[in-house]
Amino acid sequence: MSLERIIGFCPDNIQLYKQALRHRSSSVETDDGKWINNERLEFLGDAILDAVVADLLYKNFPNKREGFLTNLRSKIVQREMMDKIAQQLGLDEMVIYSSRMTINSHHGNHMYGNALEALIGAIYLDQGFDTCYAFIRDTMIKKHINIESLSRKEVNFKSNLIEWSQKNKLAITFDLIESFMDAEGNPVFQSAILLLGEQIGVGIGYSKKESQQAASKMAIHKIRNDKELQQRISEFKKKRAAENAGETIETTDTPEMAETPNTPETNTNPNAENTAE
Repeated sequence: MSLERIIGFCPDNIQLYKQALRHRSSSVETDDGKWINNERLEFLGDAILDAVVADLLYKNFPNKREGFLTNLRSKIVQREMMDKIAQQLGLDEMVIYSSRMTINSHHGNHMYGNALEALIGAIYLDQGFDTCYAFIRDTMIKKHINIESLSRKEVNFKSNLIEWSQKNKLAITFDLIESFMDAEGNPVFQSAILLLGEQIGVGIGYSKKESQQAASKMAIHKIRNDKELQQRISEFKKKRAAENAGETIETTDTPEMAETPNTPETNTNPNAENTAE
């Protein structure tokens, strides 16, 4: 698989694309002391991807509300989806990385999806926004994503968060902060999620379930990205293990952002709506 066949044109600045396909585990140092890898291009490509997908959804779903558009965009740009598209495009055969690495997308290593976002950044710098827009629309989305089907699938953030909390034996609490009426007389709910006595997610929705889903999404993002929270969780688990002789200290993974089947949640805890042990 050649790069030209993937992107559909001949690059002007090939060095940008080489950088986009270089994982940080194989960073190279330049003569002036700078380290070259795809992290900066990934940052740029991620922002462009969000903007392009938002524009496409805004035009394709003229009668849908903001919440629907936001939810569908999150499904499209989530790491698991980017990993899948990257491999379908053949980028997994082109990414340069250290042979010592173990690739496991279930534990936060989304090397191929990150490379795809870096590639978007490279296209933008090399060819401009219009070419980048066309690549995302025609090569990535039209060929590899069924938006209509995806829009009918539910990303059950709450279920994923509860599963993670049970696996790690950490109690989380779903609290209804308030309910009120919007300008059109529709009921609106605001929910919060607590972990280790800290509020880690707040969400608003037109139902209690919708507000908890939004709060769960925020909570998962915080667990996956907040280093201080990760450290507090690790310290809590170590302290708990020390207090319970013989208990194994589990590694603290992070909740999944992937889709789950749109089925009712099951939990043996009768208070699962309010807490998850």
